[in-house]
Amino acid sequence: MDNNNNITNNVTRHPLLRRGLGRLSVGILGAAGYTGGELIRLLLNHPEAEIVFANSESNAGNLVSDVHEGLVGDTDLRFTNAMPFDQVDVVFFCFGHGKSEQFLKEHTIPEGVKIIDLAQDFRIKGDHDYVYGLPEINKAEIQKAQHVANPGCFATCIQVALLPAAKMGLLKYDVSVNAITGSTGAGQKPSATTHFSWRTGNLSIYKAFTHQHLAEIRQSLKQVQGTLDIDIDFIPYRGDFARGIFCTAVIRTKEDGDSIIQGYKDFYRDAAFTHYSDKPIDLKQVVNTNKALVHVDVFDNKVLVTSCIDNLLKGAVGQAVQNMNLMFGIDEAAGLKLKASAF
Repeated sequence: MDNNNNITNNVTRHPLLRRGLGRLSVGILGAAGYTGGELIRLLLNHPEAEIVFANSESNAGNLVSDVHEGLVGDTDLRFTNAMPFDQVDVVFFCFGHGKSEQFLKEHTIPEGVKIIDLAQDFRIKGDHDYVYGLPEINKAEIQKAQHVANPGCFATCIQVALLPAAKMGLLKYDVSVNAITGSTGAGQKPSATTHFSWRTGNLSIYKAFTHQHLAEIRQSLKQVQGTLDIDIDFIPYRGDFARGIFCTAVIRTKEDGDSIIQGYKDFYRDAAFTHYSDKPIDLKQVVNTNKALVHVDVFDNKVLVTSCIDNLLKGAVGQAVQNMNLMFGIDEAAGLKLKASAF
């Protein structure tokens, strides 16, 4: 299947701006969690968007900056329990997994309002019209979409590592993947494995071979390669840091190493945020950005691919804003020109 990287952003700017302000009007549901806070941070600095409401039942009436304390001095916005969907162009679902589908059964959102869902409810193709929001392969579809299912964080990092290989038809044998994530990947609600005294100086495995993101990873790889008759042996790790994902994947192939590296460079040549690096990569290059970095090393008949992202940005709300930009014909990078925390 063709890679959509070469499609230019030639979508006509969306004609319906409900408040007549010349800017996108945005609503956020589930705005008090980590993803909600990061989304607010991005949208407050987005040149083309305005937050109309940030919904949180438990925090209604409270200042957003009292919960997301990094926003002190940036906004006087308050959480609300209201959901004025008729006043917005797009609404972001920042719910926990499984809650988006139930919410839509209980509430009506006007037909003209676009939805970007950050949960996993609609990522797998089925009886719904949600487009899987990975711009590296679905850019044209996202530009035309009314509803987008934003990819998962592990899924994004692993897919950017493996999609060029799928494009070259290299995924013929089982692939081994290890990836480590920061504590924010577990959400804001405290648990035993996110408590500082447990997490710091510690490392652990969870959901080995059974992680929920495997289904969407397989779906995308099959989309690009055409078939996928192999296992993706994925071992996720909890890291003792707050944010970011670092992934390694091992592919077995007899193809020429130089041509594989060139294939990776070609695949991401026109991608807005995913970049091939000739040098080995590290996590701090992407933290606090919407970037994904990819690097390849070839050892005889084995290809080692490393990739890294910020789990809250390219792995969640940064990619969601990128999708919003595409859906409304805005510059794909608008509001996302962020500096890495390199030191």
